[in-house]
Amino acid sequence: MSEAADNSAASPDRDSAVRPPAKDPWKGLRGVMAGTLVLEAIVVLLVLPVVAVVGGGLTWFSGGYIVFLAVAMIAGAGLQGRPWALRYNLALQVLTLLGFFVDLALGIVGVIFSAVWGYILYLRKDMKDREARGLLPGQRG
Repeated sequence: MSEAADNSAASPDRDSAVRPPAKDPWKGLRGVMAGTLVLEAIVVLLVLPVVAVVGGGLTWFSGGYIVFLAVAMIAGAGLQGRPWALRYNLALQVLTLLGFFVDLALGIVGVIFSAVWGYILYLRKDMKDREARGLLPGQRG
């Protein structure tokens, strides 16, 4: 019995010496970027019926471009842990903006989501500044 009491008395000291690893502060932002890409892919696919009915009609080029863009966005959602993921995301935004040459509706989607990605870049810059100053919640001791 005294051995069990000794172990329980020693555990607070041992627990205070061993800290769990700090949480990754960038995990949340990567999740936001992945979620944004999935939502954008859904909206891009919703452009297909608009192009077919309102636009000049769905051609192999316009349909292929839209489907390729959506598939690339869904694939990119799973690649957010890679060091080049942000460049990939921004390249997709450029391709979406170039959608003005495919159909006006796709270009408008590109403008709207470019504003969203601009805000994500602002949040990323703010997180980097806060990380450099040691103000992120995982950095507080």
